[in-house]
Amino acid sequence: MAKPVIAIVGRPNVGKSTIFNRIVGERISIVEDIPGVTRDRIYSSGEWLSHDFNIIDTGGIDIGDEPFLEQIRQQAEIAIDEADVIIFLTNGREGVTSADEEVAKILYKAKKPVVLAVNKIDNPEMREQIYDFYSLGFGEPFPVSGSHGLGLGDLLDEAAKHFPKRDTKDYEDDVICFSLIGRPNVGKSSLVNAILGEERVIVSDISGTTRDAIDSILTYNSQEYVIIDTAGMRKKGKVYETTEKYSVLRALRAIERSDVVLVVINAEEGIIEQDKKIAGYAHEAGRAVVIVVNKWDAVEKDEKTMKDFEENIRDNFQFLDYAPIVFLSAKTKKRIHTLMPMIDMASENHARRVDTSILNDVIMDAVAMNPTPTDKGRRLKIYYTTQVSVKPPTFVVFVNEPELMHFSYERFLENRIRDAFGFEGTPIKIFPRARK
Repeated sequence: MAKPVIAIVGRPNVGKSTIFNRIVGERISIVEDIPGVTRDRIYSSGEWLSHDFNIIDTGGIDIGDEPFLEQIRQQAEIAIDEADVIIFLTNGREGVTSADEEVAKILYKAKKPVVLAVNKIDNPEMREQIYDFYSLGFGEPFPVSGSHGLGLGDLLDEAAKHFPKRDTKDYEDDVICFSLIGRPNVGKSSLVNAILGEERVIVSDISGTTRDAIDSILTYNSQEYVIIDTAGMRKKGKVYETTEKYSVLRALRAIERSDVVLVVINAEEGIIEQDKKIAGYAHEAGRAVVIVVNKWDAVEKDEKTMKDFEENIRDNFQFLDYAPIVFLSAKTKKRIHTLMPMIDMASENHARRVDTSILNDVIMDAVAMNPTPTDKGRRLKIYYTTQVSVKPPTFVVFVNEPELMHFSYERFLENRIRDAFGFEGTPIKIFPRARK
């Protein structure tokens, strides 16, 4: 199920990035940055009260050397195309400007909910300054202060009223949903066609819940799959071609609806930062991952080529050390048969549960092998471990003092769990909790 998307739109210098960072940093839950993943702040996910959502900072979308008004228009178009709700941000200290009116004209045509916010209203005495903004035609303006964090709760409450109603799930539990993500021109569409064309067992194409996407139904070895195409990648135009970050926005929609994510890399071009950025979102979302090296037919090879390429992947994607790697060619269909078994394995491990008693035996053996750490004379004590959920497998370790669980020891326990139970292809999560 895809999360609703909020986009913050407005002319330059109204505080879009400040509001975005304030919401992300203080008002919503966000997954910690992962070592090895280069992150920008253009897109983040979080929750407000009972609502999960994604948020776009169009201030972080760099269009290049476009003229001033053209840049505003292109940023707004991206947000309009992606968003379910648009926050139109203005600057209360400067009043309504001609650039604000230009943004308003664009948003009139969007036919999407728009919530008007007036930033830099830092104290109650300034609230009278918001009334001029009624002239923009979007109803009641919401006074906010990015620098002080004022008014954001009311703003998010209003935005949440416009979130679309979504079904709780798209397909039955036994259907494996997988998507292909990656930067442009790595061969995602060719790989989808190769998978479907190779087996020739497509049942039908049906409209997906993701805008501009088609879900393809596939049956292979009696197992039903749904291939979730990355939304909107068929759309061409200057906005999308000049904005590399746009591929990240599109990938998020597909990731959220997937059990397994195929991170596709172009073997001819090798690994670049954008590959790591996009893969990081799949990891953070807790999805099973298979790394697919496409266009392998175009690489000059010797007996060491594959091993060297795999080592390069492991070095650059340290946070995906659990993900299997498949080398193939969508064009020639060479090694295409190796992909589906990897998807099956990753999906099975993603949904795997382990016996509690065996799990605790493994943890106790691990502690005996490597005693728990101490801090200022206090030693971490592990009492009991249990698996609390799947997709991804999640474990709670009951301890005396959770703050004594150092990251390195948590990583040690994760490795012991993987040694004992496998879990190849899926992240696993471990949470220390105080025993009550």
